[in-house]
Amino acid sequence: MTPEQLVTEYLDALGAADVERVLALFGQDGTVVSPLYGTLPASAFYPLLFADTAESRLTLRTTMVGEKDGRTVLSFWFDFGWTLASGEPAPFTVVDVAELDADGLVERLHIIYDTAPIRDAFDRQKS
Repeated sequence: MTPEQLVTEYLDALGAADVERVLALFGQDGTVVSPLYGTLPASAFYPLLFADTAESRLTLRTTMVGEKDGRTVLSFWFDFGWTLASGEPAPFTVVDVAELDADGLVERLHIIYDTAPIRDAFDRQKS
């Protein structure tokens, strides 16, 4: 799978809230670093995210591919039209940085965005 195909599949699976499809893109010990949820195994992060989600509309802006220590690093910038399970909209723009393993699967995903505009809505839903 090319990096661009991985991004397309990831965003499609994320938009469909399909845990199995998302996790198929991660290595066995894949982790997610999230500004709202902290650092979690991917297998724990996505069920939490999807439980907090009523709808996701994802629009890719661009994909960037680089390398660090001989390994592929894939970044993708997209708009996340997030509607919380409570029905409250919490949209944001995000850059995800995926460190890929030797098999081309995500070993570590860093999610980078400003939580200030959505923090209150997220906290209301969680309380």
